Amino acid sequence: MEDLLDKLDEQTAALRGLPIFLREDATKVFLKCLDTDILEPVLNGASVAILTILQDDGAGTSVRDQAVVLEGDIVLHNIPDLSTALAYLFGLLYALNIDYPKQMRYTFEAIQAIFFELGGSRCSQRIRSLKTKLLL
Repeated sequence: MEDLLDKLDEQTAALRGLPIFLREDATKVFLKCLDTDILEPVLNGASVAILTILQDDGAGTSVRDQAVVLEGDIVLHNIPDLSTALAYLFGLLYALNIDYPKQMRYTFEAIQAIFFELGGSRCSQRIRSLKTKLLL
């Protein structure tokens, strides 16, 4: 697993770090499994998630696939990277008017207000603070 963390690019590290910075629990949204695992127990109870499927080839662990999960089913797969998967997930949630997962409410609000500039000036104090820190 540490080999995989060493290979993360800056963009992926920033996206994985955003929920941590906003003091949110991303464990139920960013799911991981090996390509040999049975998916049903991994997806059980996952209403909104990004699934990273890892391939263990003996020499190390590498990302084989990224998938978007809604209501416990994979709706998009063969996504090249985490940033694209997160953009697809956000787009689906926004277009289908699905509530953001409670455990990552501020992360999705930051993506909406800061990255996509949607929703005007209506955002929480936590997101306004983040936006101010990013603009400094």
